[in-house]
Amino acid sequence: MALQNTKVILKETPTGMPVADQFKVTQADIPALKNGEVLVKNQWLSLDPYMRSQISARHLSGAVLPGDTMKGETIAEVVESASEDFKPGDTVRCFGGWQSHAVLPANALTQVANNIEHTPHLLSILGMPGLTAYAGLIWQAKPQPGETVVVAAATGAVGSMIVQLAKQQGCRVVGIAGGKHKCDFALNELGADICIDRHTEDLGPALDKHCPNGINIYFDLIGGDILEQCSQRLAVNARIILCGLAADYNRTSSSPPPGPSPVYFIKSRATVFGLVVYDFEARRQEFIQACLPSVNSGAIKIKEQVVDGLARAPQGFVDLLSGDNFGKVLVKIN
Repeated sequence: MALQNTKVILKETPTGMPVADQFKVTQADIPALKNGEVLVKNQWLSLDPYMRSQISARHLSGAVLPGDTMKGETIAEVVESASEDFKPGDTVRCFGGWQSHAVLPANALTQVANNIEHTPHLLSILGMPGLTAYAGLIWQAKPQPGETVVVAAATGAVGSMIVQLAKQQGCRVVGIAGGKHKCDFALNELGADICIDRHTEDLGPALDKHCPNGINIYFDLIGGDILEQCSQRLAVNARIILCGLAADYNRTSSSPPPGPSPVYFIKSRATVFGLVVYDFEARRQEFIQACLPSVNSGAIKIKEQVVDGLARAPQGFVDLLSGDNFGKVLVKIN
């Protein structure tokens, strides 16, 4: 009997917020390997907000259409190899997708080094979310001691890394999060100086109170009103990192909503960076080498929310988009 692959496909393209029933778990045969290909068994799957743009056909990495297997980055074990570069038992990082197994070309796999103590970290603080935070804050914004850094979604996979990196650079960090439990985590575990609860506080007055001299660096992962409010309060020579569009992911119109007026950036002499993490892939090892000691020692930490099994991945994804998650969402593939 041929080895079967369990996978999650997109059943229908959502309008607005997705629901779990718009995805389907199905089975398929695993094809025989061709020369240069590798069969992997996925162990961990990363769930990320950008996937909402993929199923709307609005993402740089490509579209996911009805009937397609959902895309995603995974940690996997090599089961069979038709490449001299990998052998059964190797642990690799790859875009294995929302499935139990994947057949991929050998050049699409990256060997996991043996100094990674917790391999799921390569999908979080040592993976794409961590690289996003590091590239935007350290390489683009170049924070200076004493500057005020404002971080939206401060307890999420990217935001929690930004908070900790900014504190390491001697900055004053003001986080924005949804709910007292998240704000408590930002303050007590991540080290933020202030955390504004967007569920209970009026954001504009709260920013006025906690950023009396303006915002030196704003790392935007949300867009929408939070971007507008922060843009109105920039200090002279501020830096803005535009990275995420969580407020825009579920829009039904073909055109994006209007953004902040350029007057805010002109009067503050601000520098605005558009951040696409794929542009920094060539520097991933540099980032890992810089952060690995702090991660292994626990000086940099991440809260993981683990979804048990592929069948629960759709609901985990919906919870992520609705803000019901807490920390980095990972699927443990059984």
